Amino acid sequence: MKKPTGKMKRNIVLGGSIVLIVLAAVLLVRGIGKLMDRSADTTAGLEYIRGEENGNITEIETKISQLEQQERGEEDDRSIKEKFAVSVVLGDSIPHGFVEFDILNASNVKAQIGAHLTQLDSQIEEAKALSPLVVFISTGENDVTATEGDTELFIRQYTEVLDKISKELPGANVFVNSIFPVRQNAIGKEPYLENIPAYNEALSELCGSREIGFIDNTELVQDQYYEPDGQHFKAAFYPLWAEHMAEVAQL
Repeated sequence: MKKPTGKMKRNIVLGGSIVLIVLAAVLLVRGIGKLMDRSADTTAGLEYIRGEENGNITEIETKISQLEQQERGEEDDRSIKEKFAVSVVLGDSIPHGFVEFDILNASNVKAQIGAHLTQLDSQIEEAKALSPLVVFISTGENDVTATEGDTELFIRQYTEVLDKISKELPGANVFVNSIFPVRQNAIGKEPYLENIPAYNEALSELCGSREIGFIDNTELVQDQYYEPDGQHFKAAFYPLWAEHMAEVAQL
């Protein structure tokens, strides 16, 4: 093979630079086109792409393709487990049901029964080892009771959790689930649960101030999905919830 001359090397470098410039231009044009399309609700997905602008080009192209597919109304035939392949769910006994009913892979759910906000450090450490692109948090019911109606204390504790995630998983896109409403029989046993709407309002405001996605689940559940305790959910509820999260996060 002939040894490249100085001129040939310059041509190779120039050719490589042109390829990179063209690729960057294509990505920029696609991003601007989606921002200009007011009929497509892909804000969360585009924000993810911006956040990954220094990441793997293949992953970015895949995400763009998925968004375009959704905009065209094409059917997404991926399973729920496939949609959550690059995600992790943290929290208490409520999201732990994803594992209990085999809705999501155990590796994508680090939730623990009885967990409080002050006990999520180990879950975050386990999630860190997975390097997820998306982190979902679903907890708070235990904390409503533990903080005895003190929403300010609750928000301080939740802020510490978000700070920890931001530090340990700086590249992850975070989504916070609202605290699920409970039935009256549960409130009869734990009166502080009556304050859940106020806690959700405070949590929504926190997410807004930090520009973090807030997933409102208030209207998602119906009576038939509750277990007899009025707090936990039957297996039939979990696919609905998972799809709701996937839709909001543009998975």
